Amino acid sequence: MSGSGEPSPNRGPGQPGKAQASPRWRRAFTAGAPAGPFRPEFWRSPIRGPWLTSVFGLVLLFGIPVMFVTGALSYAAYNPDLGPTNDQTPDKGLFGFYLFDWPTDPAWLYRLTQGVHVTLGVVLVPVVLAKLWSVIPKLFVWPPLRSPAHALERFSLLLLVGGVIFEFVTGIFNIQLLYVFPGSFYTLHFYGAWVFIAAFVVHVSLRLGRMRRALRSRDPIRELRTGVAGTRPEPPDQDGLVPVAPASPTISRRGAVGMVGAGSLLALVVTAGQSIGGRLRDTALLAPHNREPGSGPNGFQINKTATSVGVTPRLVGPSWRLEVRGSGRTVVLTREQLLAMPLHTAALPIACVEGWSTTDQQWEGLRLADLAALSGLRDAGSVLVESVQPPGPYSSVMLRGNQIHDPRALLALRVNGADLSLDHGYPARVIVPANPGVNNTKWVHRLTFRT
Repeated sequence: MSGSGEPSPNRGPGQPGKAQASPRWRRAFTAGAPAGPFRPEFWRSPIRGPWLTSVFGLVLLFGIPVMFVTGALSYAAYNPDLGPTNDQTPDKGLFGFYLFDWPTDPAWLYRLTQGVHVTLGVVLVPVVLAKLWSVIPKLFVWPPLRSPAHALERFSLLLLVGGVIFEFVTGIFNIQLLYVFPGSFYTLHFYGAWVFIAAFVVHVSLRLGRMRRALRSRDPIRELRTGVAGTRPEPPDQDGLVPVAPASPTISRRGAVGMVGAGSLLALVVTAGQSIGGRLRDTALLAPHNREPGSGPNGFQINKTATSVGVTPRLVGPSWRLEVRGSGRTVVLTREQLLAMPLHTAALPIACVEGWSTTDQQWEGLRLADLAALSGLRDAGSVLVESVQPPGPYSSVMLRGNQIHDPRALLALRVNGADLSLDHGYPARVIVPANPGVNNTKWVHRLTFRT
């Protein structure tokens, strides 16, 4: 992306004196700058400037808050121990202010919020990259620190740029099931989001006025009709985004906006199908593959196979028993005894934090509310669900009272008219409406109801 240094016929109202002051100001500060990107002459693209940066910034100004809110909702749903009186989140401090009992209705709620979060995150990647490209000269100012105020601004910029890169990279790795993090993705992504959104709010508060002026400085319709031949640099700006020695244009601003828009549209097409499901799932080329265990009643998506988490046929064989614990007593049941009890059905999807979801499946099993009554705690406020899965993340999960007492919340024994497959949680699994898939524990062997 490069261009010529002819005056722009499309500049907005401004003060020529101030426009001419910027190059002199920059030369004074960069006289001793090392060769390379620290010198203003290094950056030569004629389309780089406040207007194009503000266009990309405007998209992010609306997109980033939606991502943050849906991510916060995902945290509220995803954490198995949340709730005003039941939160066990370690060291959450002030970050727990929004915690509440995640609702079970509508059943597709988590499928919607997490689908939006993940899909929007992928769609915004081209915009984030374009925005970073448009402001990259700001990362190479010389001298790096001019005053305490400038040092504070640089630090906030570091948090902003580092935060956006960290959040998007870890998020994309997670939806591709690439667990290469130096710790828990859940913890890293959550606290990273708070650092990033704090820097984002500071940045917006400082730059919103400049962004509005930059957007008004050029007619967007006229700009998007201007081709390469008519592309000219913007007037010099106080932030140093406009090149002092522009090259000849190889792309117009219209072309840059169109290229980024096309990239986002392509990302939408190859991602959204994993959340929408149905025939559109075949278009989700960026979704994790090899997650459908064949055809038939159990032929719908899984996250982890039984083998991958160490669940063997021996652990769920004839010796398997379900323990139901409650008010000072324990009831032990075989699978045959469970099947002989009154069974109920519910049509529910599975939606995972990685953004994929299934269509509604027909589950059949015992209501968690009935099992709570069997334990002697008909009004149970929570239940600890434990799996035969060897100890590890989500081998035990806590469900809240509103989840227990929803009539669609089941300890499922069958799905779509057939016994559960081993990969889908045989001999018994939990299925709760609007619950993140990872909390719908598979291979259940103990339910401990609590007040």
